[in-house]
Amino acid sequence: MSLGGAHSNHLHALAAAGRRFGFPTVGLLRGHAQQTPTVLDLQAFGMQLHWLGYAGYRARHAADFWLPWQAQYPELYPIAEGGGGLAGALGCARLREMVDSQLGHLGWDDYHGWWLAVGTGTTLAGLLLAEAGAHPVYGAMAVPDDHGVAQNIVAVLKEAAGSQVNASPNLPAACVLLEASRGGFARTDAALLDFIASSEAHSGVPLEPLYTGKALLALHDEVLAGRFKSGSRLVLVHTGGLQGRRAMGL
Repeated sequence: MSLGGAHSNHLHALAAAGRRFGFPTVGLLRGHAQQTPTVLDLQAFGMQLHWLGYAGYRARHAADFWLPWQAQYPELYPIAEGGGGLAGALGCARLREMVDSQLGHLGWDDYHGWWLAVGTGTTLAGLLLAEAGAHPVYGAMAVPDDHGVAQNIVAVLKEAAGSQVNASPNLPAACVLLEASRGGFARTDAALLDFIASSEAHSGVPLEPLYTGKALLALHDEVLAGRFKSGSRLVLVHTGGLQGRRAMGL
């Protein structure tokens, strides 16, 4: 069981995995009951849904939040919002191994850094663990700075250090966080939507305007601003979730 909103990529993936591999799933959702393409899929995949309202969802960080849910579903394992925490980060750490195995197909012997959208910071934390300072990891924040992204990353790294995993207990110099929310989470504008349409026309790769679309536009702007030297090789992580795209009818 885990948490998310009515357009949650994480809950969609969890529910689909439960359907595919035959285990029960429960979703604790932000806000009040509504029918979205994502919610309809969650129900079709067999996920049991509970709508917490907004105040109830804000309580998710309380120390005793999970107690009543674990009492109601003692056979289920609670997973943090967005798959957060050390376990989620270690799963994302495998991305480096996957990329390393494919560099030869690009004619690359190395790369100069990673670029990805950041929501909770879990994927970025995993890459920091895998890299251990070998390459910088640039996080384009899809949420405003007051959402605690840096604190989430530091918490994962501290937990990793306590578990004797190779990690620093502080936000390392190799981690670069950049504002890319364009006014707030899920906020869009004409320039962003035009950029996504142009990118898709050239690459054929679908984007969404909540995470990866904003991250790619932020990278485009940083390249034009001269942050990276000509010939720099960056690995852009398309984190794959397209539920926000469905919600906006794109």
